[in-house]
Amino acid sequence: MSSDSMARLGALVGDLHRLLRRSATRRANRAELPDAQTELMLLVRANPGVSVKEAAARMRTAPNTVSTLVRDLAAAGLVLRERDPVDGRVARLRITEAARQRIADHHRHRVALLTDALNQLDPEARDALTAAVPHLERLAELLRESG
Repeated sequence: MSSDSMARLGALVGDLHRLLRRSATRRANRAELPDAQTELMLLVRANPGVSVKEAAARMRTAPNTVSTLVRDLAAAGLVLRERDPVDGRVARLRITEAARQRIADHHRHRVALLTDALNQLDPEARDALTAAVPHLERLAELLRESG
């Protein structure tokens, strides 16, 4: 694959992500969260009780950056900070019911948007995109590992 094709693929993946995020957020009638806040919220959902330090390591960012994200998400009622019972200096993170609902709404709208768009393609194109999903998942896995 040429470097031009690689650049096009990278740009397209970014465009699809932004279009789906913005359209799903608009359909859910919610204010859009910054990507970093969304990433942290999803990480906390997948790892309840994760510490700020652990979240920072997984996100490959500084703990003070995650602390700022946690502060903003807590103020929005989306993340709870709980003191670790063993080490009171450590904050453990959990998402709230409001965050769970927000994530579920976003997912539902994103699926509907993709379904509507895919249904407008011819069957051959739909099949090709469906067949590409496992390969895109593997690509994402390789990028995570190299990150």
